Amino acid sequence: MSISEPAAKAPAAPTYEVEERLRAAGARIVAGMDEVGRGAWAGPLLVCAAVPGPGEPPAGLTDSKRLTPARRRDLAARLEPWVADHAFGWSEAAEIDEVGMTEALGRAARRALEGLSVRPDAVLLDGSHDFIGRPWRVRTQVKGDLTCISVAAAAVLAKVRRDAHMAALAEEHPGYAFERAAGYPSPVHRAHLAEHGPTPQHRISWAYLDDLPRWSHLRRPRPAAGGQIPLL
Repeated sequence: MSISEPAAKAPAAPTYEVEERLRAAGARIVAGMDEVGRGAWAGPLLVCAAVPGPGEPPAGLTDSKRLTPARRRDLAARLEPWVADHAFGWSEAAEIDEVGMTEALGRAARRALEGLSVRPDAVLLDGSHDFIGRPWRVRTQVKGDLTCISVAAAAVLAKVRRDAHMAALAEEHPGYAFERAAGYPSPVHRAHLAEHGPTPQHRISWAYLDDLPRWSHLRRPRPAAGGQIPLL
């Protein structure tokens, strides 16, 4: 079952308002979820599920995009011992190429949920689209990473974990600025990609390869809805 929650006016800091409504409706355990890496050209997609801990979260919790890398890392170090539970679900570039982004999001999200020590009664998902589906009870929340404590915690933990992963990949694939741009199309990434071509970490079903004449022949057909490769 999926219910969409309309966007609310953003508070100064995320609150438990939506989580409390879900608990009032019978959800004993609520897990917030957010993803990172959806728009990157390289690297995995990562989804985090986080169950809030007792009381108020560590000071400074907000939308991860509003924080500097150093502040995100500091906040993640304080969030990890505070959350009651959290888990990550990954979908690598090859899987994204094979099944498409929507299916990859669903798979990564379900992997994260299945990694929790206790099954949540409700999932509070950032955005307006439920890419998880049955049998999970999902409530979508536009700007959830800014308004909901559980989603904000998941967003920060996901961003810090994926950034660290991309920094490690930069050692294997130097020159693409993975350690700075995390696989997104920065000028340095674009230039190095044009000269040296994609790595095994690149999503080769994506349209950016059409703009690289030396490498466009490597592009793989992008799966249509449902993960099928179009015949025409």
